[in-house]
Amino acid sequence: MPLTIINSIASWFLKKRIHQIELFLKYPHEVQNELLLNLLKQAENTEIGKKYDFSSIKNYDTFAQRIPIFTYEEFEPLIEKTRKGNQNVFWNSSIKWFAKSSGTTNAKSKFIPVSNEALENCHYKASKDLLCLYLNNNENSQLFVGKSLRLGGSKQLYENNNTFFGDLSAILIENMPLWAEFSSTPSNKVSLMGDWETKLPAIINETIQENVTSLAGVPSWMMVLLNNILETTGKNNLLEIWPNAEVYFHGGVSFEPYREQYKKLFPKDNFCYYEIYNASEGFFAIQDQNNSNELLLMLDYGIFYEFIPMENFGSANQKIVPLNEVEINKNYAVMITTNSGLWRYLIGDTIRFTSINPYRIVVSGRTKHHINVFGEELMVENTDKALAKTCSELACEVLEYTVAPIFMEGKQKGAHEWVIEFKTFPHCTASFSALLDKNLQAINSDYEAKRYNNMTLNPLKINVARTNLFYDWLKENGKLGGQNKIPRLSNDRLYLEQLLKMQTLQV
Repeated sequence: MPLTIINSIASWFLKKRIHQIELFLKYPHEVQNELLLNLLKQAENTEIGKKYDFSSIKNYDTFAQRIPIFTYEEFEPLIEKTRKGNQNVFWNSSIKWFAKSSGTTNAKSKFIPVSNEALENCHYKASKDLLCLYLNNNENSQLFVGKSLRLGGSKQLYENNNTFFGDLSAILIENMPLWAEFSSTPSNKVSLMGDWETKLPAIINETIQENVTSLAGVPSWMMVLLNNILETTGKNNLLEIWPNAEVYFHGGVSFEPYREQYKKLFPKDNFCYYEIYNASEGFFAIQDQNNSNELLLMLDYGIFYEFIPMENFGSANQKIVPLNEVEINKNYAVMITTNSGLWRYLIGDTIRFTSINPYRIVVSGRTKHHINVFGEELMVENTDKALAKTCSELACEVLEYTVAPIFMEGKQKGAHEWVIEFKTFPHCTASFSALLDKNLQAINSDYEAKRYNNMTLNPLKINVARTNLFYDWLKENGKLGGQNKIPRLSNDRLYLEQLLKMQTLQV
């Protein structure tokens, strides 16, 4: 069958989902409430269901009053019980898959349960919806004439007590439907290779001969791969290798610091960038419009949402609100109840609503990855925007960065200290620092107030990183490739001091 016909059939099939999406767009609260009651019904005879008497919970208010908030540490005993072979602990169907995630805030590994329902009705459903929304917005797409270059995690799956654990991407590849494997590159064998530095040339070898029409992966690691492909092939941009490439699906870290660099890699006016928001715990949101940074919150993936305003997060007067009570332009910590048996679980992310009809969001950071030592409430979203604006104004490019506080000592005022690795250096570091500080103040009024006349905070300090400093830090910490990320902001100096210690080349 000709590829053009396959492309037409696949596009028609995927677009059928639009009608279901329109249902939760029209009735978001009804869809979420029905979903919650269904989750409670399914798990009412589990250990946790009996403990909190799920069978008698008939509305959200009772649910919120009866079931406590869980962090991973509080939920871990139940997860460990299931990993040892016990079932029906927190979910009624058998759970044998666990997504291993160490994160960046804790060296201890987390094992997030992944049920069959979550695989089918969340992760794979989202993959199809991503394509559906993109195709619906781009009628002339030839996406299925070629293949998608996927860049996922690189850990193998390990068996223990008839349960399996590994990177979420490894679990998804292991269970993926045939249509997804057929349309992807590199092969499953290469995708699951364990060593990043061996895997990189293997991916290049397999993909440069393919007709790649789309790409998917974390921007930072995809950038490493694509730059290596250009170096290997001697080409000036990726369209010389893949002339039919039309879209890059990205997530995991903010795209803002990388946007201009990708435009140079794919110098085509109509090349598309589509953002996703997913994690080991579930798939949450998808960009549903061309040329937008807003993500549509997907409400029928077996995930019930609650939110905690960051202004009182972790305090005695902490407030929890369901979807129908959220407000635009406020930062919220995300709490989920899922079809993998996570109940009122804090995932550690913060989001901000840009619209409530429909519910669209932007990811603003992590509950542990912000700086509020001096009351400045600095979020990753702020630093990403300020950095992108400064780079645009001074014609330079940043590869990676991290920020930490300089604590007050005696009469000495505090400040923020940055480590930045540049791809294209600014003409003057002092001018870059001053403009970055100015842009941060324009974006964050709390930071501006603390910086007013150097009242609380001195001007920010920048350390220019040597080449590959962040890569070396990730390698030393066993975090090369896949979904691993640089911690952008921290309330302590742990990461920054580690990086400064490795900074052997003085710039």
